[in-house]
Amino acid sequence: MADLFHALDDETRRLILDELSTRDGQTLFEICTTLTMQHGVTLTRQAVSQHLAVLESAALISTERRGRSKFHYFHPEPLARIAERWPHTRSTP
Repeated sequence: MADLFHALDDETRRLILDELSTRDGQTLFEICTTLTMQHGVTLTRQAVSQHLAVLESAALISTERRGRSKFHYFHPEPLARIAERWPHTRSTP
């Protein structure tokens, strides 16, 4: 769980997850372009790659290599486990 919370602690990583949840299967180039054009986040490709590595180590994304391209896919299951861990029930006094 610590990896998951660490991954979610960064705004850029949350933006990457937002974009992958909107359109799954993006390349590094597409993610970098979207961050710049839609969010004004200008990072090097290496910096974005490092963010993607953190997300992958937390099992929030996976990658698939096809030819020279590497595609990134969002996995919401770890987020669901957080919600299951602390069920929200209100008791009335």
